[in-house]
Amino acid sequence: MPPNDSIFSAENQAKLASCAEFVDQLVAERESRWTEFRRDRHRHPEASGEENQTSRIICERLNEFGIPATIPARGVGVVGDLLIGEATAETPAIAIRADIDALRMPDNKTVEYASCHPGIAHACGHDVHTTIVLSVAEVLSDVKKHLGSEVSSRIRFIFQAAEETCDGANWMIEDGYLQNVKSILGIHVEPNLLANQIGIRYGVMTAQVDLLDFTISGTGGHTARPHTTTDPIHTASLLVTNLYQMLPRSVDVRDASVFTIGQIHGGSAANVIPGQVNMSGTLRTIDSDSREQLLGKIQSVCEHLAELTGNEICLNLLQPLGSVRNAHKETSAFESSARQVVGSDNVVIVDRPSMGGEDFAMYLDHCPGAQIRLGCAKSIPWPHLHSTVFDVDERVIAMGVRTVARAALLLSSGH
Repeated sequence: MPPNDSIFSAENQAKLASCAEFVDQLVAERESRWTEFRRDRHRHPEASGEENQTSRIICERLNEFGIPATIPARGVGVVGDLLIGEATAETPAIAIRADIDALRMPDNKTVEYASCHPGIAHACGHDVHTTIVLSVAEVLSDVKKHLGSEVSSRIRFIFQAAEETCDGANWMIEDGYLQNVKSILGIHVEPNLLANQIGIRYGVMTAQVDLLDFTISGTGGHTARPHTTTDPIHTASLLVTNLYQMLPRSVDVRDASVFTIGQIHGGSAANVIPGQVNMSGTLRTIDSDSREQLLGKIQSVCEHLAELTGNEICLNLLQPLGSVRNAHKETSAFESSARQVVGSDNVVIVDRPSMGGEDFAMYLDHCPGAQIRLGCAKSIPWPHLHSTVFDVDERVIAMGVRTVARAALLLSSGH
């Protein structure tokens, strides 16, 4: 859906044009410094819930920019408010969110800024998100003086911990940082787009994600006498095979869905059949009706195989996560800004949702907002997110700062 230009008046567009030029000037002057900051964060990743040093550094930077910032009592994450014009602490806020955590996985890149922490890596671009939003805060703190009293706005910068474990957004909401927020903006790097491209999508942007945990319990024993056991290992293999075969044919094939087992744990020795096997995986869906049908089918398959094999199969649903649903106004602001920054030919209207999950969706249960995709590839194909060699074309930083700052100013202009 194209943006409805009528919701952004020509008068406000003109008023913000000089601010946009000022933003571009600041970005050109500071881009190299921001790149070095990103590399430093890339060298020193911190896993979900452990982002203590990252949080302290962000908090210190925001305070240096004249933006009062705090670290929540949990000890990770940062929130700071920038007041523009006649805005007060009670003015409804426009929030800009970055996730700051890294993944528990190796960094196998041969670059001088590769991770210094074995087994932890910024393989999902959160170091880039952090750099972009922190740089937007720096730029807007200077633009504030340029604006004078023409625009009054409270802009809240949310640096969220623990996105990869789907905990951090909920922490911010529980701690009250979405109260009196009227719009929220989010970003994510996209390795399927080149570094001069920006992906925009109206409506559903990401999949609903359910984490499923299976426990298969029965009778173990000697591998020489499997007939004296219920063999939970064999039952686990049947369960994976049956689910992989049956689920794709259980719902309308036009509705995207994917079920994947990511972990199987069982046994302690080659000659012992264990009494219990644990498995976990994810179900990703776009359509809510399909989700309910698939969850019902998974439960039915578990019950059938339990009866057939003599084992008990317990299914637990953990951390259900909804879809990112981009609202029209915020998406329009992003699209208008993106066309200014990269040109209309490089704005890609995303034709289908991603099957990835994103806890940015939790914020959208409380206020409207939008998330965009920032192209980060030097060439196509490019290593994907969560790859051990994932990296970005660092020009994405300047592109992201220019786009997000414009969108925030556009939303601040009274619409």
